[in-house]
Amino acid sequence: MKESDRDLKAIRWGIIGCGDVTERKSGPAFQLVDGSSLVAVMRRDAAKAADYASRHGVARWYDDAAALIGDSEVDAVYIATPPSSHESYALQVCASGKPCYVEKPMTRNASEAQRMVDAFESAKLPLYVAYYRRRMPRFVEAKRLLDSGVLGQLRSISYRYQNGDMRERQNPVPWRLDPKEAGAGLFLDLGSHVLDLLDFLLGPATEVVGAAANVGGAYNVEDSVSLSFVTPRCGECTALWNFTSDVREDEYRFVGDDAELRFSCFGNEPLRLIRGDANVETFDRPNPPHVQQPLIQSIVEDLRTGRQLAPSTGVSGLRTQIVMDQALEEFYGGREDGFWRRFPVASM
Repeated sequence: MKESDRDLKAIRWGIIGCGDVTERKSGPAFQLVDGSSLVAVMRRDAAKAADYASRHGVARWYDDAAALIGDSEVDAVYIATPPSSHESYALQVCASGKPCYVEKPMTRNASEAQRMVDAFESAKLPLYVAYYRRRMPRFVEAKRLLDSGVLGQLRSISYRYQNGDMRERQNPVPWRLDPKEAGAGLFLDLGSHVLDLLDFLLGPATEVVGAAANVGGAYNVEDSVSLSFVTPRCGECTALWNFTSDVREDEYRFVGDDAELRFSCFGNEPLRLIRGDANVETFDRPNPPHVQQPLIQSIVEDLRTGRQLAPSTGVSGLRTQIVMDQALEEFYGGREDGFWRRFPVASM
């Protein structure tokens, strides 16, 4: 930030939904970022809201979202609730004339996301989405390597994710596996990060072909997803998610004429640049303690200076939502409002 920016008004944040994701990933960052402070939090459970405020040094707490949104000392609002309430809360924030930062996935489906984008564009207000990997050091380094041309012409790009998180049913069913609350299964929760990062590194996906299935049967929602698509930088892109596997895998592979780049989406290990079988160069860019802090810093600088520095907006988040809907369309028999009624959690 330039010295001339330091006299600008600090952004005072309010959080709606101060649950687990805000404890370390995001909440403390609002206090640590230059030109930012966290002044109010809201949770429907008043005791938990008060406890969070006490532990994190936040002046005010609420058990009503409208009260926080209407607080005259809150300049911008971060929504960290499950996706089912993102649209409703975001539209309330928009109506109040305030900028909004929404957790990922942006919404349950692309229709909800589109309505949010339209509302904020009409009101000429900023809308951001918490795809924070766009500013994490290891992925900024990955983009630098890809943009440098060290790989040569990109020939293929793939991503594979496998684990056993959905092999055995939990009761009660976690909200991330309830399509009414989450919009789908773990694919929407985890796959959104994967696809948004590809959008950041390569540009928007087009010619998307996807398929989803329920292989394990522990839940009603999808537990296996495959995708193929094209990006401006590579015509052969594939991705696979299997949440019922004995194998654990999480890896991007960018294959070019001259070298190959490999790294995980959810890990913290060094990136590997492979030039031939025996020549491996590593790039260690550890994750920050509060992984959302670099993105929040860019959002605060954006809001204070009007420079449009933040890389994750409602528009880019909508692109990822559209790709996910394309992957899930056939499995859910459509992805318009109310699709979750065809997949009731209680039916199993």
